[in-house]
This record gives sequence, C-alpha cells and structure tokens, in this order.
Amino acid sequence: MQLNNDEIRRYSRHLILPEVGLAGQKKICSTTVLCIGAGGLGSPIAMYLAAAGIGKIGLVDFDTVDFSNLQRQIIHGTSDVGRPKAESAKETINSINPNVEVVIHNTRISSENAMDLIAGYDIVVDGTDNFPTRYLTNDACVLLKKPNVYGSIFRFEGQASVFAPHLGGPCYRCLYPEPPPPGMVPSCAEGGVLGVLPGIVGCIQATEILKLALGKGSSLIGRLLLFNALDMKFREVKLRRDPQCPLCGENPTITKLIDYEMFCGIQPQAPELDANPDEVNVQEMKRALDDPKLGIRVIDVREQDEHEIAHIKGVPLVPLSQLHERFTELNPNEQIYIHCKSGVRSLKALKFLREQGFKYVKSVKGGISAWSDEIDHNVAKY
Repeated sequence: MQLNNDEIRRYSRHLILPEVGLAGQKKICSTTVLCIGAGGLGSPIAMYLAAAGIGKIGLVDFDTVDFSNLQRQIIHGTSDVGRPKAESAKETINSINPNVEVVIHNTRISSENAMDLIAGYDIVVDGTDNFPTRYLTNDACVLLKKPNVYGSIFRFEGQASVFAPHLGGPCYRCLYPEPPPPGMVPSCAEGGVLGVLPGIVGCIQATEILKLALGKGSSLIGRLLLFNALDMKFREVKLRRDPQCPLCGENPTITKLIDYEMFCGIQPQAPELDANPDEVNVQEMKRALDDPKLGIRVIDVREQDEHEIAHIKGVPLVPLSQLHERFTELNPNEQIYIHCKSGVRSLKALKFLREQGFKYVKSVKGGISAWSDEIDHNVAKY
C-alpha cells in the first residue's frame, strides 16, 4: 500500500520515528483490530487506534449509551444518550480519522458467533467488564491463534496484559483458572470507578496493539501490569504458561467454546412469573413504610457515601460492611425488608441474617434505583 500526501501529513509524527517510519506506518494501516466493548476501556482504545491509523476497527457492543456512562466513556457525548454505543463510537472514530474502516457488530458476543467475529481480525482487544465474556474471548483467541490484549478496571485499580500462547506466553486461564463466585466481585455500577482510570488502562492496551502491529518493543506477553491510581504506582507480575492449563497446556481438554455463563456459575434469568420468594418489590416496601401497623422494618445496607447521594426518608442505614458487627441491633423475630442500590447487596445481607437466625427477612428487588423509577422520581439515581 502507498500513503497519499494527506496521510503523510496526518502520520508525520510517526513517520519521523526511526522505530516506525514509512514501513511501520504501512504495517499499522494494514492491521485489523476487533474491539470487544465500546465502553470505558473501548473508548480510549478505539480513539487512539483510529488516530494512529489502524486500517480496520471492528466494534462489538449491543448496549446503548446511558447518562452514567459519560463520566468515563469519552467516545460518547451527551447527545448520544440512548443511541447504540457501536453507532456512536463509529461516528466519533470517523470524525477522528475518516481513513479508518469501522465495522459495527451490534450484537452480544457469544459462543455461537465468537469464532466468526474474531477470525476476520489480526488482533483482539478485550474491553469487557464481565467474567463470562473474558473467558469466552480468551478461549476463542487461543483456538484461533490471535493475540488477546487484556485490560480490566475497578474503583482505582487497573491491570493489563497480552495473552498469546501461540507467541510463547500464557492465556487468561493460566492466570485465573477459575472465575470468582457470582457476586463476589462487584461491578463498576456497584463499586464505582475513577473516570480517568479506563483512559490510562485503555491507552496501555492501545500501546500494546501498536507494538504488536509494528513488531517492535517488549510486549506485555508473560507480564501482568498492575496500576493503582490512588498511589500512582505501577508494579509488574511475571506470568508463566501453565502446562496443566486445560486450554493452552500440554494436554488441553478444552478444544471448542463452552457455555460461559454456566462456567462462571451464572444461572439463566428466571421468567418474571417465577418471582424470587426472598424478594419484595418497591411497592410492597412503600406499603411497609406507609403503614407502621404492619410491623415491617426497612433497612438500607448501602454505604454512608451512597446514603449522602440519595436516601429514603425514615429508612435507617446499616451498611453491609458493618452488618456482621451491628446485626444485634436488629430483632431476629421482626419482619425486615432490606434495600441497597439495585438488589445485589441486599440479597447478600439477607443470606447473612438468615445464617444468624433471622427468619422473616426479604430483599427489595431493584433497590433504591427501582424506588426512584417507580415510586419517587425526586430520589436521585446514581
């Protein structure tokens, strides 16, 4: 391929780097990358790859832009709220560099389509936020011999690596043979994330992609880079390929894609008709608050900083992190409704209280978010 005069001007700061030059820029422009996720990590990855001149970028995302995304997902703007993320991201990429071919895959990546999606690209970058998709991406990349540029973020911490057994390194399963139990690791929606953190980790991932395209430098293959934004510290962990790994080891037992929801212990969502007997809805919670004669106590198990953002008048705060010390403040013979932000932590609190002998406890489905949607719009959503 040849670069025209406009492209030479656009990439001039690359061209004058001896490690890149004209030949290197041509490699970048002929490289194809599949970006799984157009959210926090996918935003800086896709934008910097587009600016650098990656020839084709595939975007896999089935979600729509939410107002809460804008704090970190910089590829989207306020006017994009409600639009499909893949479409919004494509528009931004095209505005950065119209020479880049952008292919939208407005779908959820799954065991049924992953091999077909990944096969058409040189490099895969993982910008996802859930364990089933991470294992799925890893397995498909190993089976297809594609580099998997990995990153993850949570609160103030991030990590990055490149998994590529065909290039001599380990795979994701070598690092994490088993997923954590469901609900053990809170999502960013539950635990929060510093807005700039995905920018830092995503830029590291984009850097690794460009190095792979150029065939230059020392990649993160065989290394896990850990970053703590609060301490502003990086540290590194050496990774080795596990000879017993069921995917990339000496005697692999995984030779095709599996059911990753089941592997991660996530049960299929029950139909609405099959209500969880441990849950009540926000309407039932409102009745309990409106009518003290019912004898139902309502407690909030979110943390103090969340309570300051939004709370329901008359509902005392007993944070989940303190519940093991403060459960004696509650009457085990009293009927108790527990609410949190969305219903995840309240179910954990319910389980703990049941273990302490509380018989009449229920979790409020949807938590304070559902209360804001269905009962009182004046209660802020966060």
